[in-house]
Amino acid sequence: MSKEIQNILASLPSVDVLLKQIDSNYPHGKAKEATQQVLASFRAAVVDGTRKTIIDQKEVVELIHKQLEEKQFSLRRVINGTGTVIHTNLGRSSLSEKTKEQLLATSFHYSNLEFDLESGKRGSRYSHLVSIVKKLTGAEDVLVVNNNAAAVLLVLSTLTQEKEVLVSRGELVEIGGAFRIPDVITSSGGTIVEVGTTNKTHLADYEKALTEETGAILKVHTSNYRIVGFTETPVLNDLAELAHAKNLPLINDLGSGLLMDMRPFGLPYEPTVKEVLDQGCDIVTFSGDKLLGGPQAGIIVGKKEYIDKMKKNQLLRALRIDKMTLSALEATLSLYLDEKEALKSVPTLQMIGQSEEDCLGKAAELAVMLQSITELSVKIEKDSSKIGGGSYPEHLLPTYAVALSSSKFSADTLQEKLRLAATPIISRIKDDCNFLDVRTIAIEEFAAIQESLQEIFN
Repeated sequence: MSKEIQNILASLPSVDVLLKQIDSNYPHGKAKEATQQVLASFRAAVVDGTRKTIIDQKEVVELIHKQLEEKQFSLRRVINGTGTVIHTNLGRSSLSEKTKEQLLATSFHYSNLEFDLESGKRGSRYSHLVSIVKKLTGAEDVLVVNNNAAAVLLVLSTLTQEKEVLVSRGELVEIGGAFRIPDVITSSGGTIVEVGTTNKTHLADYEKALTEETGAILKVHTSNYRIVGFTETPVLNDLAELAHAKNLPLINDLGSGLLMDMRPFGLPYEPTVKEVLDQGCDIVTFSGDKLLGGPQAGIIVGKKEYIDKMKKNQLLRALRIDKMTLSALEATLSLYLDEKEALKSVPTLQMIGQSEEDCLGKAAELAVMLQSITELSVKIEKDSSKIGGGSYPEHLLPTYAVALSSSKFSADTLQEKLRLAATPIISRIKDDCNFLDVRTIAIEEFAAIQESLQEIFN
């Protein structure tokens, strides 16, 4: 080790000296951990030659305070540069500004969560959604639990306990995290009766499988995969007619939960909640945080007679949502009363709806901001985005990404440094570059990316 490096290392203050200058509002343990981490990063920078000047004590203290401010909470905001719009690992859908306003107005104060303001008596938390859901879907009633798997579990445990559930063999899907429709059915107390084959199921297959033990017919929308080629499945109207002739409910697990037609954006047809209800489904379940673009929730809509039974199920108490989720969901749904407003204000829809030209313009703007950083190579590359969350698995969106590389850091090292930035930046490595897909990056986040890269290469 050279004399110069030894002198710089010797200029580093000790942990005890620094702790005396840290704001006493921070817990001692966290302050000590942050101090040790900052000192370790300085030592590493000195040894690898990226730091060649004497270290000022004031600079170290400022960095410790900055780290303490940034790392007070484990759950943190990140910048999604992956191009996957509904990214399960990154929290799925971002919420709208209107949702933020509603949360601030209701969740930080007392609210009429279960209080009827007109009668002055106790009310139901689910009543707040009935009016808007009727307008958007035509459903008679609504019930909301903590996710769609819970919604399916509640529906089946209420309507098919110790009864048979008819499901097409091609719809016995795994819905993520190793949660499988067959397991959900058996956990609810029902018995699976598989009908048809993997690629073809006829109406007659359901008809032959009906017995006195049948409790419901279940349709599972295969939104996260496709069977193509020699395939067939009954239309919903015919299946509904068969179910109703036997006085059975037709249940449809729609999964992603779409409230508007996305074909104008070049996406293939996907049924909306209203369409499947109009075609005769009695109960429809879907997610709140996928294509809907709201908070995590499992939404159950349909006939009041069936939902009333679910409200009496003791399982509901364990699955019910809190006031913050309810408030965020109502605010999100309200945006759909005007489709143009939804496309503009629901971040998930806004990202999906960005044109290739929009993405190119954003990429050019971000690239210009980063080109002044020495030792950083910045290029604009044509690429593809994914919708994610199990939605439209076979469809990619044309996009543009800003590709970053440097002779100073490998692609993996740069990715790690971006991930450990003050506001973590999640990139995707392709062709030995870090790709930042601008489809999933807000223009307001460009400054944070610029600042983080300037710090990395300083």
